[in-house]
Amino acid sequence: MRFKGFADVWTPVLQGRRLGARPVRLVVAGEAIVLFRNGQGAVGALLDRCPHRGVALSLGRVGSDGFLECPFHGWRFDVSGANRGVPLNPDARCETLGAAALPVREIGDLIWIYTRPGALKAGEPTVPDSLADPGLARTYVERDWACHWTRAMENMLDSPHLPFVHRRTIGRVYRRRMTPTSRMDIHWEDTDFGGRARAELDGESSGGHLEFYRPNIMVLHIPIPSRRLRIHAIVLPTEPGRTRLTVVGSRDFAKLRALEPLFRWMNGRIADEDQAVVESSGPDEVPPAGDERSVGSDRATLQFRRYYYGTLRGSGAA
Repeated sequence: MRFKGFADVWTPVLQGRRLGARPVRLVVAGEAIVLFRNGQGAVGALLDRCPHRGVALSLGRVGSDGFLECPFHGWRFDVSGANRGVPLNPDARCETLGAAALPVREIGDLIWIYTRPGALKAGEPTVPDSLADPGLARTYVERDWACHWTRAMENMLDSPHLPFVHRRTIGRVYRRRMTPTSRMDIHWEDTDFGGRARAELDGESSGGHLEFYRPNIMVLHIPIPSRRLRIHAIVLPTEPGRTRLTVVGSRDFAKLRALEPLFRWMNGRIADEDQAVVESSGPDEVPPAGDERSVGSDRATLQFRRYYYGTLRGSGAA
C-alpha cells in the first residue's frame, strides 16, 4: 500500500543542502523512499527497496559514476530508476530490472517529490514564491509530532486559536483587541493552488492573511510596511500517527547569518506552543466536516476537511 491518503500530490520532503554524497532514507505517508544525487548534482527519488530482493537501497552507496548501488548484490540504479548494471550477470536484461522511481524536483531550497511512481499525472509543483525567491533569507525549524498530519494541517489554517494558544506570541494582537462580545469572521477565497483566508476581528482586519497550498502547505503573510515576511508550515505525514512539521520563515530583511539563531528560536517557540494541543486532539484523523460541532470561525479548517475527504483521502487506497 503506497502513500495511502497522500497519493498523486507534490510535496516538499527535504532541504536540498541536507542531501550530499550519501543516500537519505525518508518515510512519507508510510512509504519508505531513498533520495540521492548523481555526479552532476541531479536528484533521484526511488522507493526504498531493490526490485531484486526487496533490500533497502538506502543502505547502499552512491558510486563515483553517480549510480546508487544496492548493498546486497550490487545492482546499480541511476536517478531515473533505470538499472545500470547487474554484477555477475552480463546477459541480464537491465531494461526490465529498474527500481520504482518518483518524479522529483529541486526548487528553491527544497526537494519535492510526486507521490506516485511512474507517469506524472498532475503537472509541476505549485510553489509559493517565498519558498523559491533566491533574494530572500530563509530559516528552517523542524519538529516531529505524534499526530495524524491532518490535525497538524488544519491547526495551521485555524486563526481563532491564536489568542489562546499563542497568547504571548503571535496571538497577542488579537488578545489585546478582544472583548467578551468580540466576533471573528473568516473570509475564504478559492484559488488555483488551494485557498486564501482572511480573518477580521469585530470587522477589522490585521492586514495579514494566510494561504493554503494543496495538499500540505500553509503560508502566513505578516504585514510589515515595505517588507516581505512569510511563515510557512509544511506538514508531512511520515509513519502512521507521526507528522514532521517544517516551519520556514522567509524575509527580505535582517539577512545576517548571526541572526539565524534568533529567528529559529522564535519560530520554534511558536511551533512548540501548538504541539500539546494538536497531539491531544481526537479522533486522530480529522473527521468529516459534519461529524463535529463547528461554528462560523471554523470556515478555513472546514474547507480543508472538505478537500481532504472529497479529493485526497481516497487516493492511494489500493
